[in-house]
Amino acid sequence: MSIPVYLVDDDAAVREALCLLLSTVGIHATGFASPQAFLQALPSLAPGCLVLDIRMPAISGLKLQEQLRAARVDWPTVVISGHGDIEACRRAFRNGALDFLSKPVDEQDLIDAVQKGQTALERVLAQTAERRETQALIAGLTPREREVLSLVASGFATREIAGALDVSPRTVESHRAAIGAKLGTTSPAEMTRLWIEAGRTP
Repeated sequence: MSIPVYLVDDDAAVREALCLLLSTVGIHATGFASPQAFLQALPSLAPGCLVLDIRMPAISGLKLQEQLRAARVDWPTVVISGHGDIEACRRAFRNGALDFLSKPVDEQDLIDAVQKGQTALERVLAQTAERRETQALIAGLTPREREVLSLVASGFATREIAGALDVSPRTVESHRAAIGAKLGTTSPAEMTRLWIEAGRTP
């Protein structure tokens, strides 16, 4: 998979071992010695899957998770700990953790958790890209075409749209044809789906 993995652990030996493990199944992982180092690099990083150690000096893995969540960085996160307890586990899952693994980490469990995170993020990124494309299509309509499309998405028929906009049904049909050409569909249901996908309200 092309989704990168970022491993934050202050133990260099663990960091290297887990990065090496993931590389054996074709997963590229970058290690960070501290949450501060990761946060410093964050603006330049592509969206990825996180593997966080829970116990680290200054900023714990849980605290880093909370900071990322507050900053709306909702990347799939696997939390690992040699001192895991029920409360830490609860906090990790409350903050959106995908999995909570105890050290020594079972190799297959880590690989499975990371691959699950990559798959989830790929799906989210694909949906985001599709939504942006749809928003660009809607933005390419004229203000009048957006008015017409809004009414189509609200379930109005051509004659009702004509009455609402005080134009002839023929003019509405002309707008609908132009909308269909720009959106690549003449189906009212598909037009409605695209309108809603773009974040518009019928």
